[in-house]
Amino acid sequence: MIRSELIQKLAEENPGLSLPEVEKIVDLFFREIVDRLSTGGRVELRGFGAFTTRARDARTGRNPRTGEQVPVDAKRVPYFKPGKEMRERLNGKDA
Repeated sequence: MIRSELIQKLAEENPGLSLPEVEKIVDLFFREIVDRLSTGGRVELRGFGAFTTRARDARTGRNPRTGEQVPVDAKRVPYFKPGKEMRERLNGKDA
């Protein structure tokens, strides 16, 4: 499912909200997740999972086209850990 499909589905299930209102809600939801992660926080959605960040050390990478070594800076990357209910549903168990 892509963002536009999510917005359409939410609009269909909530006829009291207009499409622009649903789009604002979805934008706010994702913006808040990114804002929290960017400050080093954690976002936990019970039954779904938790978003956090993990640190990656600086390293020497390789350009796959030329084989040339290139420095790769240290960075934080997003990490998602699925919740218990999601893991059970993905593995065919009823939650």
